[in-house]
Amino acid sequence: MKVIFDHLRKISGGSLTQKQVDAADQLIATAPDTVADMLGIAIDNAMQVSAAGITLICSFEGLRLNAYDDGGGVWTIGYGTTIYPNGIKVKRGDACTREQAKAYMASDLKSFEATVNKVKVPLNQNQYDALVSLTYNIGVNAFANSTLLKKLNASDYKGAAAQFDVWNKVKGKVV
Repeated sequence: MKVIFDHLRKISGGSLTQKQVDAADQLIATAPDTVADMLGIAIDNAMQVSAAGITLICSFEGLRLNAYDDGGGVWTIGYGTTIYPNGIKVKRGDACTREQAKAYMASDLKSFEATVNKVKVPLNQNQYDALVSLTYNIGVNAFANSTLLKKLNASDYKGAAAQFDVWNKVKGKVV
């Protein structure tokens, strides 16, 4: 955590001894957020979906500029938006531009990213992107209560991966 070491160097007069570096390394390894809090430093460890992840989501969702029923009775627009950034639900007859669809998606991604950032085990970027894509599709509550998340948080990566196939249906039909 470079920001922590930069701060430690600053408060120690510019440099650290090897013994200080080793002690700080050990402390940071056990509780980086606690150390940052003690030093009054804000650290944002949150991951964000990559460009490849956004492309993946867009490929699954497609772009529709006129509201449509997603097959499950939920009105959807753009790249899968069901609720506009102002909190109003999408309804029959709504339309948007390509630019609005991108803005809606950017707004939607914030809550899905925040949800996936609560996962308790380390994720690489591809795993993170896949989980954001899934959450984007099934919703925050479904993901939060899923067996997939329980398996993942128990470090059962293979078991969690196998759970993706559970989420391929709408009203019992494979989509």
